[in-house]
Amino acid sequence: MIQFKDSMLRLITETSSDLPPDVRRAIERMMKIETPKTQSSLALETVAINIDMAKEGIAPICQDTGMPTFEIRTPAGINQIIMEKQIEEAVAEATKQGKLRPNSVDSLTGKNSGNNLGPGTPVIHFHQWQNDDEIEVKLLLKGGGCENKNIQYSLPIELPNLGRADRSIDGIRKCIMHAVWQAQGHGCSVGAIGVGIGGERTTGYALAKQQLFRLLDDVNPNPELAKLEDYIMENANKLGVGMMGFGGKATLIGCKIGVYNRLPASFFVSVAYDCWAFRRLGVVVDSKTGSIKRWLYKDDKPSPRMTNETQLPLTGTEISLTTPLSEEQIRKLKVGDIVLLNGTIHTGRDALHHYLMTHDSPVDLRGGAIYHCGPVALKKNDKWFMNAAGPTTSGREEPYQADVIKKFGVRLVIGKGGMGAKTLAALKEHGAVYLNAIGGAAQYYTKCITEVTGVDFLEFGIPEAMWHITVKDFPAIVTMDSHGNSLHADVEKATASELAKYADVVKF
Repeated sequence: MIQFKDSMLRLITETSSDLPPDVRRAIERMMKIETPKTQSSLALETVAINIDMAKEGIAPICQDTGMPTFEIRTPAGINQIIMEKQIEEAVAEATKQGKLRPNSVDSLTGKNSGNNLGPGTPVIHFHQWQNDDEIEVKLLLKGGGCENKNIQYSLPIELPNLGRADRSIDGIRKCIMHAVWQAQGHGCSVGAIGVGIGGERTTGYALAKQQLFRLLDDVNPNPELAKLEDYIMENANKLGVGMMGFGGKATLIGCKIGVYNRLPASFFVSVAYDCWAFRRLGVVVDSKTGSIKRWLYKDDKPSPRMTNETQLPLTGTEISLTTPLSEEQIRKLKVGDIVLLNGTIHTGRDALHHYLMTHDSPVDLRGGAIYHCGPVALKKNDKWFMNAAGPTTSGREEPYQADVIKKFGVRLVIGKGGMGAKTLAALKEHGAVYLNAIGGAAQYYTKCITEVTGVDFLEFGIPEAMWHITVKDFPAIVTMDSHGNSLHADVEKATASELAKYADVVKF
């Protein structure tokens, strides 16, 4: 199959840069139901522009291209060893081209392989089928932010706001509603969930992830599960989580449920959460040549644009800021303000925050901004540039952020999903704010980067390095201010009250 590697490279590239029609339709439905001129509608508009930019530029929709997961069906007798090697070669080439971010990290040393290869990566599952002429390859790119919001329940269980969930359809219903609620904005809602009922712990999670390979608008062949899917889709969007956890009417674009037999002693409900950047495509290739015969999940015709806009329409109320910033400037900001940021900002994720707890910074951060971002960075003519640079989930930095703000005089923290009480207290005490950028909008924010001026700690790997970048009119929303206010805390409290309304037993 001399063309198989090239076919896999094309599959990876298109999966990373273009959303399938069923996902596009679901996002468009959310755009129609969301209240205009709200923070959630602004986020959805940004997402629509970003989807168009990624497709047109053949660049990653989101910088977190996740753990590539391949589901493959082959005729009996096909050499799967050779196929796996060619897939790995295609993954390495896609990483080199900037279609995938280098995401494979040694769990013991923390060293990034740099090419997305290593023990357990990529994930490849082979299955046989009785079609001698064709091979089916499906690919899912599911980022780490939504992977962290996966959750597994062991029934019976007491759930916050919902009470006891028994070993029943109603207990399953409660678990799914809780799973949507707990994700809040950390998993980049609007999102989709795959649910696995039964199995054991490992197969339950695998079944949940397999549901994400279904079309969002299909109908479950099990009538009881079809009713449950419809119920979740109707009621999850009443919780008020909203896009990016900003509050609103649009929270969930898909719920797909599968069921396995289980052990008598165990009853697991496993939920795989996926974000709005639901990157899932597939191909059928010729079993002799490896060439693509047809695509799965997408139409023959090109995807239409999501929007006629190429940039967010400004209202004139936006606040323009240029780093470095004074405490006086910061204290004037309040939750809900839209900021257009200019000047130098510095990226920093898990490795950098851990480092800064016991070391000095290589650059002066006083009055500056730390951007929770793990970019796709490439080098051309000895100069670095960003190929994708959206925000990562900020909650992972909660153990460190308050100390970093105090130690280095940071005024702005930029990320997604919000942060906790410890960071909120530090913002108030030291005069800083948290800015929520739109998760997944990697191309939109890349457009705002005018120059990469330097990099430190490349030994941490490209996503974890400290990149120094210059930005122009970088849009973000103040969601935690220096006066003790947090939109994230407010939305979580309000949605908890809505969730409690679903505590009573529902019969299907």
